[in-house]
Amino acid sequence: MTEPFTTLSFFRFSTLQNRIWAFGQMQFAHPHFRKVPGLRFYKLMGSGREQGFNPFPDWGVYAQLAVWENEAAADHFFAQADIFQRYKAHAAEHWVLYLRPVKAKGLWSGQNPFEPYQQPEAGNPLLAVITRATIRKRRLINFWRYVPVSERPVSEAAGLIFTKGIGEAPLLQMATFSVWENEAALHQFAYQSPEHIGAIQRTRQLNWYKEEMFARFQPFRSLGTWGGRNPLEGRLSSTGDPAQ
Repeated sequence: MTEPFTTLSFFRFSTLQNRIWAFGQMQFAHPHFRKVPGLRFYKLMGSGREQGFNPFPDWGVYAQLAVWENEAAADHFFAQADIFQRYKAHAAEHWVLYLRPVKAKGLWSGQNPFEPYQQPEAGNPLLAVITRATIRKRRLINFWRYVPVSERPVSEAAGLIFTKGIGEAPLLQMATFSVWENEAALHQFAYQSPEHIGAIQRTRQLNWYKEEMFARFQPFRSLGTWGGRNPLEGRLSSTGDPAQ
């Protein structure tokens, strides 16, 4: 693959010592990532305790978002980069998703890093979604008062394969990542859930966000495990260890 694409890596840390190490990397890993060849854009993120936007951190799960010049650059990073090997050594398990951007609207840190892929893979209906926002400080109380209600139906959504709240900073910079069986399943949740529809309406009315982005992707490689298994096993041809 020669077109830019995205990876999202999740790491689970089980011991207190490793969780402290992972928390420290939110600051100390930046110099390593800034020097990675072929890396266009990246974010180091913590996660929410439950699904969707959640103000309470999950101290055991962290994520790395990366936009690459090409697949070779990503493969080299996962196989040989010292910082990735350190994360693997401290983590109880990790999962890496390779994602082709399909559609991206809005800004993330003042830019749109996701260049839509011109030829998505035919016969692959999987759809991944990132919804990300920087919340206005003066809107924080109203936002967090309503969000748990709007996110509640996602856990029961038909066709949902995986979801996790992620973000750069607690309370202020939050995102949700989800993987769906197909576009129809996403639309069923997004446009027929009264709670979710209400959240969209309130966003427009109350101007909650200082910056926001909505991006869709086609997953095409799923490497590693989450919860003891690969969440996309049997759905994609390329699964296994990201170092291979």
